[in-house]
Amino acid sequence: MSITVKFFASLREQIANPVTDVDSALASTVAQVWSQATDAPMPEHVLCSVNLEHCESNTKVKDGDEVAFFPPITGG
Repeated sequence: MSITVKFFASLREQIANPVTDVDSALASTVAQVWSQATDAPMPEHVLCSVNLEHCESNTKVKDGDEVAFFPPITGG
């Protein structure tokens, strides 16, 4: 039972394993997925998605989900 975790853009460069799996028994929310996937604290304005849909860090996850993390979008 696992959740696929992907990190993109600058987060991908900062995380040791930019694509990994976490045990779904150890994570019930997106924030807990982050904690299981990396030792780094979750950035305040990180963007999250579950199964390609934007979500908040308190969104529930389940076995087989794909969770992705993106840095905040900036530009002008």
